[in-house]
Amino acid sequence: MSTAETRYCYRHPDRETGLSCSECGRPICADCATFAPVGIRCPEHAGQRRTAATRIRPRPVRRAPGIALATGSAPITKALIAINVGIYLITAAQGGGLNAPGGRLFDKMILFGPYVDRGDWWRLVTAMFLHASIIHIGFNMFALWVIGTPVEQYLGRARYIGLYFVSGLAGSAGALVSAPLVASLGASGAVFGILGAMLILEWQITGRLAGNAMTWIVINLIISFAVPGISVGAHIGGLIGGILVTLGYAHWRGGRAEYGQLGLGGVLGLVVVAAGSVALAYWKVRGLWP
Repeated sequence: MSTAETRYCYRHPDRETGLSCSECGRPICADCATFAPVGIRCPEHAGQRRTAATRIRPRPVRRAPGIALATGSAPITKALIAINVGIYLITAAQGGGLNAPGGRLFDKMILFGPYVDRGDWWRLVTAMFLHASIIHIGFNMFALWVIGTPVEQYLGRARYIGLYFVSGLAGSAGALVSAPLVASLGASGAVFGILGAMLILEWQITGRLAGNAMTWIVINLIISFAVPGISVGAHIGGLIGGILVTLGYAHWRGGRAEYGQLGLGGVLGLVVVAAGSVALAYWKVRGLWP
């Protein structure tokens, strides 16, 4: 993975950003960006017709390498998909084939309350990289690509990695709380966490919750309750974790959220949600919580 030069909004030099105007290429923060069908526009180019009479000629700006929303670049999402697929192929080879994964790695990574109680706490993380069938991993990886790509581009790599793992941890805690004696696996807790992040970001950009993210959440929760064998606790836990992490990432100024550099609030948000998830799992598997 190549390093990228840090860019800052040309109107707010203190705000780090991965977005850029599709018209002039200048880096802009989320507050300055206008999301249009033709790409992201800076304030000077938002709503302007591309005619000789109205075209604005900005000062030349050197483009720095990095992620812009219009590029479709999402290296962390691609890496996570590759890791999930790689682990799935290993467990399929060690087990009974593509629709019956198993073997030593599978047994070491799967989430099961009694195993966690005996000290296998790593299962809270490793279970999010296991899948039970080709349909299971296919659906999760498709959702991760479609949802994760824009969220990674908006939040940036570091925040996105934190969101994925802490949401997955919250999903594992939710699975143990809802059914500690049922084995659980899959990336859906982390995917629901990304959906929660998309819900908050969409609300902060548009001012309404009833958008695309909410539609995805409602449809997938209906499926979760309707289809047997799906861990509803993992989905709800991941969703709550993603919402809390994204709210913690925001820098609140004048009642509005800004996403600049990862500050102390964002780090504390990750720590609090992760620690709370582990605590819930501990209380459940130790029988301290009915």
